[in-house]
Amino acid sequence: MRRVEGKVALITGAARGQGRSHAVRLAEEGANIIGLDLPPATAIGGAAYPMAGGDDFAETVKLVEEKGGRIIACSADVRDQTQVSAAVATGILFLPVVVMLLFRRKYPGWWFDWNLELTRFTTRISAYLLLLDDRYPSTDDHQSVHLDLERPDGAALSRWLPLVKWLLAFPHYVVLFALAIGAFFVVICAWFAILFTGRYPRWAFDYNVGVMRWGLRVEAYALLLTTDRYPPFSL
Repeated sequence: MRRVEGKVALITGAARGQGRSHAVRLAEEGANIIGLDLPPATAIGGAAYPMAGGDDFAETVKLVEEKGGRIIACSADVRDQTQVSAAVATGILFLPVVVMLLFRRKYPGWWFDWNLELTRFTTRISAYLLLLDDRYPSTDDHQSVHLDLERPDGAALSRWLPLVKWLLAFPHYVVLFALAIGAFFVVICAWFAILFTGRYPRWAFDYNVGVMRWGLRVEAYALLLTTDRYPPFSL
């Protein structure tokens, strides 16, 4: 077995030079690559050489695939956290599954396992921020968050629906935005209740857990693509 078989490597400056070299080498060792480089025509003050272009990135993709590797090439400026986060989310959660369902009607088991563990981790962070757990979020221990998703059967999922699920879920985004604002004020109330009584009010617990569950159902439908069932509008 190759040294990094089944792992995901995030590489910046992947269009050429050291970034390209690292991408190719890691692909040889079995890694799946998320390659980042500046969007075309991006200028960096003080640089005495032209930035990499689309042709450079295409060459990196070609070299990685020649080694039998898989690569998601994303244009993103690493100085902008929003762009990097979007690229990582696209590369890890969404785009590979869309491609596999579209062309092969398959949802790779190892990709599902990765997405499930990542979702569990981010849910533990949410629980901590909502004051539902005093323990600092663990990267592997489930702690008080017990989250499971039904393992999808790619052959039973729609081939084309993943292309529009993100759009179909738009009404949920609007509602969840409003619910998130409510959760902010609920957490403030819960903080005072914990401070003076040592207890988390049951109504606040039910509301925040309900919002988390709602968000997870939408995530499973629109982002993780593990189900074709449209999520209900309920806590």
